Amino acid sequence: MAIKANPIFLTSYRLYVAAFFLFLAAPLVAAGVFAFNDSLFPSLPWQGFTLDWFFNDTEPKLGMFHDRRLLRGLYYSFVIATGVSLLSVFVGTCNAFLFVRCDFPAKDFFYIMMVVPLVIPGVILGISILLLASTIANGAEETLSLDLDFLRPGIVLVVLGQFSFITTITSLVIVARLRKFDQSMEEAAYNLGASRVRVLRTITLPFLFPAMAAAGIVAFLVSFENFNTTLFLVGSEAPLTITMYDRMVKVGSTPVLNAVSFFLMIGSALLALVSVLVQRDPPKT
Repeated sequence: MAIKANPIFLTSYRLYVAAFFLFLAAPLVAAGVFAFNDSLFPSLPWQGFTLDWFFNDTEPKLGMFHDRRLLRGLYYSFVIATGVSLLSVFVGTCNAFLFVRCDFPAKDFFYIMMVVPLVIPGVILGISILLLASTIANGAEETLSLDLDFLRPGIVLVVLGQFSFITTITSLVIVARLRKFDQSMEEAAYNLGASRVRVLRTITLPFLFPAMAAAGIVAFLVSFENFNTTLFLVGSEAPLTITMYDRMVKVGSTPVLNAVSFFLMIGSALLALVSVLVQRDPPKT
């Protein structure tokens, strides 16, 4: 027997949901709108529609696609996010097989340790990784006369720092997919004479591919927008988030930053849509 909801409660719940989504969407809408405002300041009143903050090649309205510093930051962000996503998916896949298919002492403990980086604040994680890397690099230089540049602030250290917690996300996504796999398919292939490598290549990995692709997209997006951890590990090759922060501190908010934000919102939405599509089960015939 269905229980009829109280009209006052139902109305209040709907108003709460509407207010919640309005709270989330309002800053994004404002940033997107002011990216097209024909004004030197991202504020009201509205001065007219323009695309100068995207495509103009002269000051004072230098567009984002002609701003070399912003483009350089976009390039570094893409390089870092690509490296982090590839490394995280590979290690995440290995972790999935380890925790789903293998039994070993203290398995539950190590699984918890794999999840712990997600609950550690990014600032603490960045500082810890920087201190550890600097200590190793300084010790190697003093005792062995080895110059371990990759442990100094820079792209490599940023990739390693982001990988330390993003790989947890990819691992959880791929583990969830692998738990649904019917191992009788592998056993049937073994009975027909297939090798372990061939079974992995033709049966297991194709089944995991949607989760691997989705995990890679999520890892790319998380890496691309990461700020807290990256701030402590970055060198001269500043990614886009650090470049935008530096511009905000030195110059203040400008419409070109709104244009970058709008561009990133559209790109993130498209990648999120791709992530949803690749995880959809094929239509049954």
